[in-house]
Amino acid sequence: MAIGLCAGLDEVGRGCLVGPVVAAAVILEPSNKIEGLTDSKKLTPKQREQLSVQIKKNAIAWAIGRADASEIDKINILNASLLAMARAFSMLSVRPEYVRVDGTFFPEIDCKGEAVIQGDSKFAEISAASIIAKVSRDNEMEALDQFYQGYCFSQHKGYATKLHLKKLTELGLTRQHRKSFSPVKKIFSEKKDNPIFSNSVAS
Repeated sequence: MAIGLCAGLDEVGRGCLVGPVVAAAVILEPSNKIEGLTDSKKLTPKQREQLSVQIKKNAIAWAIGRADASEIDKINILNASLLAMARAFSMLSVRPEYVRVDGTFFPEIDCKGEAVIQGDSKFAEISAASIIAKVSRDNEMEALDQFYQGYCFSQHKGYATKLHLKKLTELGLTRQHRKSFSPVKKIFSEKKDNPIFSNSVAS
C-alpha cells in the first residue's frame, strides 16, 4: 500500500521526575536520506546534536510539542505524552497522509496511522522524531540547571538517578518536579513540614 507523506512521532521524558514530556513530529524528505538515524538512546549526545541539525535542515517539516509537569500531575504521564504528541502533530507546517508513532498508543489526531513497538529502531521518521525530541528536552534541562542551581539537572537530565534523589532530599522540590511520581511524592511527604524544604521551592 502506497502511503505518501508519512510523519514519525515520538516522545522523551516519560520516566523523568522533573520537567515536561517532550514530543516531536517529523516528515522526512524521501529523496534525501539521513545516515545514522536510530533510537536516540543508542546515540551519544554529540551524535544526537549533529543528527538533529541535519534533520531540521533536510526534513519536509518538523515540530515540537510538550506537556509540562503540572499537566502530567493532572492527567497522568501516559495522557500527557499523547497530548504532547498531538500538539507536535498539530504544529506541522505540512499535513502528512499517514503517521507512525513509537510505542503501543496512538494520540488523538485527525490522521491515519499506527503505533509501532520499538518504532524508533525500525522507521527513520520515528528515529528522527526521537532524536530531535531528546535534544530539545536535554536543552530544557540545561536551562533548568541554570535556573535551579545545585540540582545538577544538566547531569541527570531529570531522571531518577541516585544523584537526583540525593539533591531532592537535600534541597526539596522545585515547581518543575512531578509531584504525582512516587519518588517525588515520598520525599515531599517526608519533608513537607521542614522549613528548609519549603524555602527551597522556587516561586
